Amino acid sequence: MDAGMTMMSVVVFGVLFLTLASGIWVGFSLFIVGFVGMSLFSSLPAGNNMASSLWATVEKWEYVALPLFILMGEILYRSGISERLFKALVPWLYRLPGGLLLMNILSCTLFAAVSGSSAATTATVGRITLAELDKLGYDRKIAMGSLAGAGTLGFLIPPSLIMIVYAILAEVSIGKMFMAGILPGLLLSGIYASYIIYRGIRNPEIAPRGKETYSWKERLVALKDLAPTLILILMVLGSIYAGVATPTEAAALGVFGATFFAFVNRQMNIRIFFQCLLGAVKTNAMIMMIVVGAGFLSRVMGFLGIPAAITKAITEMHLSPYMLMLLLGGVYVILGCLLDGFSIVVMTLPIALPMVTAAGFDPIWFGIYLILMVEVSQITPPVGFNLFVIQGLTREPITRIAVHALPFFFLMLLTTAILTVFPQIALFLPNLMAAK
Repeated sequence: MDAGMTMMSVVVFGVLFLTLASGIWVGFSLFIVGFVGMSLFSSLPAGNNMASSLWATVEKWEYVALPLFILMGEILYRSGISERLFKALVPWLYRLPGGLLLMNILSCTLFAAVSGSSAATTATVGRITLAELDKLGYDRKIAMGSLAGAGTLGFLIPPSLIMIVYAILAEVSIGKMFMAGILPGLLLSGIYASYIIYRGIRNPEIAPRGKETYSWKERLVALKDLAPTLILILMVLGSIYAGVATPTEAAALGVFGATFFAFVNRQMNIRIFFQCLLGAVKTNAMIMMIVVGAGFLSRVMGFLGIPAAITKAITEMHLSPYMLMLLLGGVYVILGCLLDGFSIVVMTLPIALPMVTAAGFDPIWFGIYLILMVEVSQITPPVGFNLFVIQGLTREPITRIAVHALPFFFLMLLTTAILTVFPQIALFLPNLMAAK
């Protein structure tokens, strides 16, 4: 980059880090940086461009799915579905190596398929499993670490809120993004479970075996408690995959199904429903503030030519495709220590996506790669959301929880490497969907 472009980039990113470090809300920080950048380095009216950028972002119909999936997650959080999951899985897991530590992995995998949120998955499953595992004498360190890692599946396994944001910004199909997340999500879940089983074989003391025994009849009867979760997965993902519903319509079906099961479990009334609506509004407002702020900042950086200059500079390094992904992975790990997942996606996408597609990678595959990197940010201090959720449940220090989650941090990086070498893991189902 020439000296002028370098100075411009330094000023813009310097103001960004200063505003973020000051504690200002991320969305407002992005607006401030965009306004300052356009005012200093462009003759275009900053205020008019801010208004038009905001409208261009929020007018997209696809964003309607976002508050609906958030509302579904809020209802499920209070519906008693996690308790039923626990009852259904205990008879099947009790005697396996690692025992009920596998509960964190399987419960998070199933609940992620109906919640769409990493933090909601961690909180909902953790409310049940951590207390029970403590009571039974299970290793507290692995219990917290496995919950922190498995909770991130809420972003990777559809319906995922962050997938919706990525698909809209990258202009790819939300339905295909959902399909692309299924096999990588199951792969990551399987790697987590394999690690727990390995630890259980090497050190059986981490999972004390009680005297309880379960007959095959009791195991089969317990499966009925999985029915609500499986029905919701079928309603949401099945309707999209079958082509009978758009993601927005599937989200509405999910809200209906979650509300129905909440009433069946007698855990829904007017007061609780109002709390669900209020929680959904707050979460959606937070996400959309980040999205519209990043949209304005991306427009400003586009006017100033910063993404093109950075892309050109990296292209001139003549990196191989795999070296490029390794470089981007390192950048995302660092950003994950400073920013939340939604901010990482919307801020870096205008710069990263052109480079990645120019290197020959599929944008849907890159979406899964990026979401895996965002999952890593969920368990890296000082702003890892899952760490804060578990701290709220256990009152343990953030640093201690982060140390316990470290093995799962490396397992996520391993999964990302596997996905990079074998991209068809992510692309098989979307291609199958397109072929129909």
